Amino acid sequence: MNATALIAEDEPLLAQALKAELAAAWPGLQIVATAGDGRSAVREALRLLPQVLFFDIRMPGLDGLGAAAELADSWPTDEAPMPQLVFVTAYDEYAARAFEAQAIDYVLKPVQPERLRKTVARLQQAMAAQQPLPPASPAVAGEALEQTLAQWRQVLAAAGAGGALPAAAPAPLRMIAASDAGGTTVRMVPIDEVLYFEAADKYLRVLTATHEYLIRTPLKQLLTQLDADTFWQVHRAVVVRSAAIESVHRDEAGKLHLSLRGRAEKIPVSRLYAHLFRAM
Repeated sequence: MNATALIAEDEPLLAQALKAELAAAWPGLQIVATAGDGRSAVREALRLLPQVLFFDIRMPGLDGLGAAAELADSWPTDEAPMPQLVFVTAYDEYAARAFEAQAIDYVLKPVQPERLRKTVARLQQAMAAQQPLPPASPAVAGEALEQTLAQWRQVLAAAGAGGALPAAAPAPLRMIAASDAGGTTVRMVPIDEVLYFEAADKYLRVLTATHEYLIRTPLKQLLTQLDADTFWQVHRAVVVRSAAIESVHRDEAGKLHLSLRGRAEKIPVSRLYAHLFRAM
């Protein structure tokens, strides 16, 4: 049975070029769909369940990082193993070496046949190792899923960093200038009072035990200014104060939710970050 793949690329000519080069490098690969934006990519991937995803990092609307994060949560692992994930990037050779150093697979635009053949070889090796032999026990299946999720976390972290070599980290935030819910007053909110951040449309919600504020800083940018030991990302749109976590709940569908001290609402935990709470 031929392997299947989906290409998400907002530039039709580049998508066609990648498709043509893949046909030469991997004749047995069937491209089941191409998508021009992240939302369409998520929808088509869940409909077709391909074995490989080639995602452009920058796409209109939902970008490749966001689309991959959504699929990590939504993928029906009881129907098909999670796919192999390859990002399509426009980074220069210097930045691409940073991906290479972290063993992250990528396709550099414009497509380079020799580099693509290397990516294909890695994919074929990974997929061969993923093939089930006898029916796997739940424990073995869970271990395989966690290995794939760990790879996805590594890919997303490297791509989210821009593929560039690490720069000096800025000093952690101490205060946040945020608007109140009405948008009429700017308040200085001590970072020690913040229980969690949640991305919402064009804003980032800042939640304390008693108040909600809004800032325009993207969550990805804010993460670089937070102490990673103090604030944990638990969802593509949510970062929580680790010390505020009171309990972890698993619902009937197996999804995790957090309860925070001082807040009544439940916080969803993405499948990508569920490993943080395994011991709990």
